[in-house]
Amino acid sequence: MSRLAEKVVVVAGGATGIGAATARLIADEGAQVLLGDINEEKGLETAQAIVKAGGRAAFQAFDIADEASVTGLMDSAIEHFGRIDALFSNAADLRPEIILNDSDIVAIDVGLWHHTLAVDLTGFFYTSRHAIPHLLRAGGGSIVVTSSAAAFVADGERPAYATAKAGLGAMVRHIATRWGKDGIRCNAVAPGPVASEVFKAGADPVTLAKLTRPLLLDRLGEPEDIATSVLFLLSDEASWLTGQVIGVNGGMVVR
Repeated sequence: MSRLAEKVVVVAGGATGIGAATARLIADEGAQVLLGDINEEKGLETAQAIVKAGGRAAFQAFDIADEASVTGLMDSAIEHFGRIDALFSNAADLRPEIILNDSDIVAIDVGLWHHTLAVDLTGFFYTSRHAIPHLLRAGGGSIVVTSSAAAFVADGERPAYATAKAGLGAMVRHIATRWGKDGIRCNAVAPGPVASEVFKAGADPVTLAKLTRPLLLDRLGEPEDIATSVLFLLSDEASWLTGQVIGVNGGMVVR
């Protein structure tokens, strides 16, 4: 039996990588997917591929750092599918000019700091804030957010990214505590290094070796490795699992 049959799932950040892999997988498992992303071209392409494969999906362009845009994403889900049963928040700004200049708290540009937190933390506040009333009307549901192994490891770089991802853990615990008795579960996945499309296009052997060295397994993750965990957390198979940040990281962080 399909694990998400007839469920309506909003995937906030689903054009490429982990988001696209998850959108495809949950559609295969019966979900009706409202896919949102700032990348309209790739977002439409992913949604159309799902429909072509026999699934149900629609696309809505949105900016996770803009609250009105997030509201529009939820409205689009209601317009297309009538309700919202689950949310997967996955958006992040990983452009080289952002992530490579996330240096240290003395050198980082203050504007870059605020931008990273706006996208990687406040944006997740917006998506949860505007999905929860719909989940309550549906009688409960599941929220999954994408954190990162960066929230748990010591690093002399990427303070803005790591701070945002660490903050998501507190947000997850708050949501799980505040609305658990109302049937809403909230969890996070915390990926380690994942071989995204962007990474594959520009990877070199030295970088690959550097990223693989801390892992207990002998390869980088693939978007599909994260998608399977998200599917589990969205499904009723995880009905007694809430308030957790689950490392899906090849053994990069062992707790």
